[in-house]
Amino acid sequence: MFNNSALTRFLFSGFSFLIVLCSSENLLAQELQSADRIIAKIGKGRIILQSELEQGFAQYKAENPDLKDSMKCMILQEMIFQKLLAEQADRDSVIVTEDEVDATMEQRLRYYIAQAGSQERFEQAIGKTIYQLKDETRDVIKESMLADRMKGQLLAGVKITPVEVKKYFDKIPADSLPYLPATVEVGQIVIDPPVSPELDHHARTTLEGIRKQIKEEGANFETMATINSADPGSRDAGGDLGWVEHGQMVPEFEKAGFRLQVGEISPIVKTEFGYHIIQMVARQGDKCHLRHILIRIERSTSDYKAALIKLDSVRSELISGKITFQLAVGKYSNDKASKLTGGMISDQRTGSSKLQIQDLDAAMVLALDSMQEGGFSQPQIFTNAQTGEKSCRIIYLKSRTKPHKANLVDDYSSIQEVALKQKQIDQQNVWLQEKLPTFYLKIDKDYQSCPELLPWIAALSNK
Repeated sequence: MFNNSALTRFLFSGFSFLIVLCSSENLLAQELQSADRIIAKIGKGRIILQSELEQGFAQYKAENPDLKDSMKCMILQEMIFQKLLAEQADRDSVIVTEDEVDATMEQRLRYYIAQAGSQERFEQAIGKTIYQLKDETRDVIKESMLADRMKGQLLAGVKITPVEVKKYFDKIPADSLPYLPATVEVGQIVIDPPVSPELDHHARTTLEGIRKQIKEEGANFETMATINSADPGSRDAGGDLGWVEHGQMVPEFEKAGFRLQVGEISPIVKTEFGYHIIQMVARQGDKCHLRHILIRIERSTSDYKAALIKLDSVRSELISGKITFQLAVGKYSNDKASKLTGGMISDQRTGSSKLQIQDLDAAMVLALDSMQEGGFSQPQIFTNAQTGEKSCRIIYLKSRTKPHKANLVDDYSSIQEVALKQKQIDQQNVWLQEKLPTFYLKIDKDYQSCPELLPWIAALSNK
């Protein structure tokens, strides 16, 4: 019912889909809506429109211009599957609260605004205001969350053993094994430049002045955030962070923010990002709607120089064998994420330590080009993707693979991931065989010949 590529190549997201639907294809959307039609009906009232399918296809076509129209069948299959999961979630009384929907929308919006550079640029790109987008995406987001939660329950018990991974690999014909791109295993030791007392004092004094204007002179918090805040993800939204739950923010920020009363503004709070003032907008149970203004602490040239000198000393210890890389990470590194993995950088999606070159920042790629396995780079300044701040590091190249035919020795984690996905697909097919006859599903005649949908149609005809 599902094949491997149907799920591994198609990563449908209701929110990102609607972002595309609203953005550069607005004209296309208007043209489609003028002649729109329902192409699938699922359950008690869920539908899929021709325009939704076309927009989903346009999204993939933009990334792969050679994409064939037959891909529409695969996209429609996954769209229907998402609706079936949501329908089953309703049957099983799976709950997604409005607060959860709000939190998800706010989180994703902050990401998209940060990617666009500002709220204004984001709204220009989609041709709508944030508030219009929220209204239009709320139901889709909720349905997507229901489907994800149902799918999580369905696949919760699916695990895979090393024996099963080997069996999966051995079944692949030798002439069908894919060639895999070059990968590297890399780590880093990060040392943040020390902060001079003068620049620290300047940042705090600046924020004290802003807080005074708001508290004593009646300045508007949102306006002051838009003018002054150094947080690109919230600045153009007037410092708005949306609904925040416990554990989402760094401890110092959370402690100060959650103790506020509605409308209250915090004293100045220092975190790893700089100095903040926080405003409580609203509270619902354990969630808080917060705004903030961030003033970063600038570093001087001498601050960076001090960090680079320290890293050069660490590098000498590593090269001479006085200390291992893992111990040096624990002793010196300020990078919390890689510190948890012994300094090694991992793929956030898969957890694998083997990374493709395109997944690395440009400065790291340039440094790796002249490095040997087991070597350490010269100290360098780079931009920390987590904080947006410039910092200093040395890079460790543990291993490098050239483009090669897939094998269990070099590519076990990747093969394990694919084998697990296939096992999950098998579980989904078992579920579909059992549940599909219990659903109402009507597919437009123009799509009933889709190879991906033929087994579903056959199962329905046997009711």
